[in-house]
Order: sequence, then structure tokens, then C-alpha cells
Amino acid sequence: MQDSILRLESATVDVVIKTHPFAEILYWGAHINHFSPQDAASLFRPVANGRLDVDIPLTLMAEPGHGLFGTPGIEGHRQGLDGSPMFKTVNVERQGQALTIFAEDVLAGLRLVSEINLDASGVLTVRHGVTNLRTQAWQVDRLAVTLPVAGRARDVMAFHGRWIREFQPHRLTLEHDSVVLESRRGRSSHEHFPALMTGTPAFSEMHGDVWGVHLGWSGNHRLRAEVKTDGRRYIQAEALYLPGEMALEEGETLWTPRLYASYSAQGLNGMSQQFHRYLRENLIHFPDNKPRPVHLNTWEGIYFNHDPAYIMKMADEAAALGVERFIIDDGWFRGRNDDYAALGDWYLDEQKYPQGLKPVIDHVKAQGMEFGIWVEPEMVNPDSDLYRAHPDWVLAMPGYPQLPGRHQLVLNLNIPQVFAYLLERMSWLFGEHEIDYVKWDMNREIVQPAHEGKAAADAQTRQYYRLLDTLRARFPHIEFESCSSGGGRIDYEVLTRCHRFWPSDNNDALERNTIQRGMSYFFPPEVMGAHIGNRHCHATFRQHSTAFRGLTALFGHMGLELDPVSADAQEREGYRHYAALYKQWRGLIHSGTQWRLDMPDTTTMAQAIVAQDRRQALLLVSQLAMPDYTLMSPLRMAGLDASAQYRITLLDHPDISITGEGGHTMRKLPAWMLTPQTVSGEWLMQAGLSLPILDPESAILIGFERV
Repeated sequence: MQDSILRLESATVDVVIKTHPFAEILYWGAHINHFSPQDAASLFRPVANGRLDVDIPLTLMAEPGHGLFGTPGIEGHRQGLDGSPMFKTVNVERQGQALTIFAEDVLAGLRLVSEINLDASGVLTVRHGVTNLRTQAWQVDRLAVTLPVAGRARDVMAFHGRWIREFQPHRLTLEHDSVVLESRRGRSSHEHFPALMTGTPAFSEMHGDVWGVHLGWSGNHRLRAEVKTDGRRYIQAEALYLPGEMALEEGETLWTPRLYASYSAQGLNGMSQQFHRYLRENLIHFPDNKPRPVHLNTWEGIYFNHDPAYIMKMADEAAALGVERFIIDDGWFRGRNDDYAALGDWYLDEQKYPQGLKPVIDHVKAQGMEFGIWVEPEMVNPDSDLYRAHPDWVLAMPGYPQLPGRHQLVLNLNIPQVFAYLLERMSWLFGEHEIDYVKWDMNREIVQPAHEGKAAADAQTRQYYRLLDTLRARFPHIEFESCSSGGGRIDYEVLTRCHRFWPSDNNDALERNTIQRGMSYFFPPEVMGAHIGNRHCHATFRQHSTAFRGLTALFGHMGLELDPVSADAQEREGYRHYAALYKQWRGLIHSGTQWRLDMPDTTTMAQAIVAQDRRQALLLVSQLAMPDYTLMSPLRMAGLDASAQYRITLLDHPDISITGEGGHTMRKLPAWMLTPQTVSGEWLMQAGLSLPILDPESAILIGFERV
């Protein structure tokens, strides 16, 4: 029996697996310094009265045939037969901290391969592959990854959202039954980002045991946290298949998306830091490993009004502000004067650009900037030459009415001619022009997806991957941004193909604080697009100071989304200031350890980034609303070297009112802002730092330098 007990270990996390006669995770938690396989016997369960007379395992596939009455990890059939498989382990291969477990059900004619890897970061990755061994097809209704969590994991946290309000956290206490998140929109979605966290009661940023999972998949999905009647708890995650969508012919294998999982004994920060480290070491790859350049995207500056001479003026002003990458958004292709027409007609609009794109691109590059462009290849407007010529190229269920979204339909990438057309047009655009960057958009959900009359949501997602993979192989120097009317397609699988996400179409700095904080649980700052928008936000019509907008965009991949030509001198000076501030600190922001600090109430948000060697740190404090108390409790820092001394510096504070009419002091400032102070890291983390009184919708940036 001891030979069947295997441990995967890292510096912070261990996973103990019983491999025979079937695979079952016995332990997933903190690293154990003193472990022996016989220790696992302490977890072997008794048999409950009044139930089945045998132990009921929670296996990797959570098969109901074992007597598990919770939600199974596999469901399917072969025309009504072979519908309750039970997999028995036949072989186990180990390489370092990775296991591959081979199992079969001879009666059902199915093989299961489970790949389990524990990374040095502490992140666990799991995926399953099911193969049909019979001549008759096996219909797959569901195939999920199941991970058990400790009985003390009673609180659940996930995200809800909508367009221009993504990544909104919500929490509940789960004592019985289950909580389920689903997206059937054909993308990871604004509404239900494919992630879920569970932990000890009242777990917080800094405290508590937390188990977090993220499904690396850009299509339909389902996540579940469940409590069995015997008290055992588990998390499930899966690609969600529409009726009849997935059938395996003889010899075919279906793999689940990878599930990425992190356990932390130090609250949500520990979980996030493990995910960030994993992504930086395994998935995030920037060409030439260059710093993340300051963007200017033209969308909220000019929309569809493209005039090459004016765009070149914008480029001149952008370069003067310190912009390093200039992106032309929607409106450059034939007939695209609004969002009602022309999607699919990927030919240059010669009326707008009579000399072509080359003069604009050359001008942008002459200013020392990279050039980027916007595309939305997966979509088509009914008012387009492409649709008029090929109405049958739409992804749709035959005989049912087409439901437009944002005045557009979805192209069926499963049709070879559609795939070839898009590949040819994108290759023309990327190959005939000196393009360094592509903002790839997807602006609507997918309804009634079908290919040749059969549901094809899963296939559509895979064809999108194939199209992007093919283009990346042809143009390896180009960086890609994943945008889906903002944050509708953000996940680890698409991150293997892109270099940046657009979290939201909302550039309102107040809303962005919550959106970006939500995204930070699973993504580091360098892949999170964060733009300074117009003074009057185009999404919410709020008005914010340049400072609040600039500091809100600092802890991400900064850009501008506005017209610098029409901005007044004071605004331009502010944009120049924050572009320079970002350049000064982006090395730390994009490599350091991020900490979200627990605050007494939700009116104030604080986050810090500490250098890996702990020599420097940045603290951003954002006042979102009127605080509950007249004075805030001292803010306790995190991640510093307790034995070191730190010099505290106020790096950016333009919104703080210090004097009023006649020079009378309006706001009392803490002593360290009036007289430079050096304080120990231990004191800053245990006792804390007093903060000035901030107005609502303002922010300050504080620096810490080890002496």
C-alpha cells in the first residue's frame, strides 16, 4: 500500500496522491517537513452507518460508480451504454514533481490519462485525457477536473461582472450543497471569469488558508464548489459542452483544459504571488524581453474619424509625452465609418488613407515609437461585402434566426474557406506593413453556435487558437493583445498566445481600481493594460484629476486612451509626468511581489509592490469614497525586510490639499511627510504608517528605500 502513496512537493505546498487501485488526492496543503507514506493511513476513512457498506473514494474523476453521490467528473455514454465508467490504475510514471497516471475501464472501453504537476512556485496543474477504445463513438457530456479541499474551507469567493464592470468579487459561506459558475457565451466572459477561491472562514488578503483555481480555457466553462453530506469538500472545473457537441470516435482523445491551482496559508496574497511567479516563469514571454512600452491607443481620441494628417499630429504629441507604442484602433479598413458596417472587409480604406498606411507608420516610427493596429477577425457585419458574398460563412444553427450583437455576427472558423480567408487577410496586413503590435478584439457573445448543424462552441474556440497560433508562427516579432469588448476573454490559455490583456472598456479611474484589483488575484501587473483616459470618462461620464487617473494606471501596463492634440497644456504636462513616473518604476512594478493590503473598510484601497531583494517598495493608496472614520488607522506594510531600515518618501501627491485661502492649513499631515524619516521594516509591518487625510477619488504614491 505504501508504494501507492506518492508525494509531490515544493517549498510551500505538498500534494499526496494514492495511485492504486484508483487515483485519489489525499492531501493538498502546506509543505510537510516530515513525511512518510505510512502517515497517509491516518486519513483512511470509516464507513458511515445507514449508507453503503464500503468506503466511498473521491477519485480524480469523481466517478459515481464508486458510490459518490456528488457531482461526477465524467458523464457520457455509447448510445445509452457504458455510461458509468470506473477507472482502475494500470501504470504510473513519475518525472520530478510530475505524475502521469494511466487508468482504464475495460468494460466501458475507455482509457484515462491524468497529468499532475506541482511547480516550484507551488502552483498545481492538472488535466485529464479520455480515449475511446471501441469502434462505436462515446458521447462526452462532461469531463471535469476534481480537486478535494480541506473541510475547513467554508468560505467561497468568485467574481461576477458585466461589460465595463468586470472582475467584481463576491463571497458566501458554503455549508451545504454547491455553488456553480457557468459561462455559455463562447468566451471566458465578463460575467464569470473562470476562477474560484475557497478557504477558512473570513480569509482575507493577509490571513487564512486559501485554495484557488483557474481554468485555462477561453470558451464555455463551468466551475463548482461542493460539499458532500459526509462533509468532504471539493472544487470542479471543466469546459462546458453543448448537447451533442463532443463525441469520441475510436482512438480519439479529449483533453480537459488545464486547471491551475494554488494553496496558500498566507491568505489571498500568498495564492496570488504563487500564480504570478508561475506565470512569469512559465507562460509570459515578451519578444526580446523588453520593458512594457507606454501605449497611446487612438480609440477614445478619434473613434472612426481617421485623417492621416491628424493622426500624424497625434503621433507627434504622443512622442512628446513619452509614448513608446502608437496604436490605430477601429476605423482604418474599407467602409468602416461606424460600428454598423464593414467588419470582415479587411482591406485598407483608400478614401481615408489614399497613400496607404505606410506614411503614417513611417511617421510613427520616425518619432521613435512602435506601431500597432486593431483587428476583429472573428466577426462580420451583415452590412459588409464579405457577408453579402458569403452569408453561409456565419456560425449559426441552420433554420434559426440570427441574433446580432453590436450589429455583428460571428464567422464560422471551422469552415476551411473562412479560416483561409482570415489567414490571408491578416497575413497581408501583418506582412505588408511594419506592424509591431496587434490589438485583437472580440466584441460579442456567441449564440446558437453550429457547424454543419452540430453544436460547435468548443470547436470555434479551438479554431481561434489555431488561427492565432498560425499567425504568431508567421510573425513572431508581433505582440498581441487579447481584448473582448474589454475583459471578455482573459485566461491562462490565451495568455500562452498573447502579451497583454485589456481588462475593461471602462477607463474610469474609480471603477478601474476595483476591476484591476480583481484581475490582480490571478495576473501580474505587466500583462494588465491600464490606460489614462479622457478627463471626462466616455463610459461613466465622471470627471477625475490627471493625478487620480495617472496613479490608477501606474500598477499595470500603462497607456493613454485620448487625443493628445486636443488636450490642454496642463493635461499634457500631467500625461508626460505619469508616463515618466511609470518608466521610472516599471522595472520594479513588473518584477516585484504584489501585496493587496487589508484595510478597515472598502472606502480605501491600498496595494504595494516590493522588489525581490526587498531593497525598494512602492505603496499606492487610493481613496475611493468618504472614509467611515475621520482618521484612518496606521497602514501596516507587507513584504519588507524586518531587520532593515527604510527611508520613506512621498513620491506623488498632487491631490493633497495642504493650504487654503490666506495660507491657513486645511489638512494636518503625518509627521513623516513633514520631516524625512527612516523606519525599520519590522515597525512598518507591525505598527504601520499614518496616512494623510485624502479626498474621495484621489490617490498618493509612497516609496520605501532600504538604507
